[in-house]
Amino acid sequence: MVLFIEYPKCSTCQKAKAWLDKNKIEYIDRHIKENNPSYDELKEWHSRSGYELKKFFNTSGLLYKSLGLKDKLISMSDDEKLALLSSDGMLVKRPLIIADDFVLVGFKEAEWENKLK
Repeated sequence: MVLFIEYPKCSTCQKAKAWLDKNKIEYIDRHIKENNPSYDELKEWHSRSGYELKKFFNTSGLLYKSLGLKDKLISMSDDEKLALLSSDGMLVKRPLIIADDFVLVGFKEAEWENKLK
């Protein structure tokens, strides 16, 4: 069983959820806007993921763009980035898969197939 974090109106999240269902992968569904990841969760997931922290940002989102984060992230510490991510679920790239031994950010079917099947 994995934790699937999504924004239900997101078309990529809808595709990812359909993929999980089609492949009969059990998951706990979590709405990212209603239940935003906490600072501690994001810190843990980042450390387990192996990704740069920037990958956790929804760079195509309106909030990211309106805050001018493209230029600001460069000079921010990881603690500041995590605090910002934990302040609003719409800043977090989605969907996320959180498993015991890995974390997936965004939906890339080949990557999900490799990790989840």
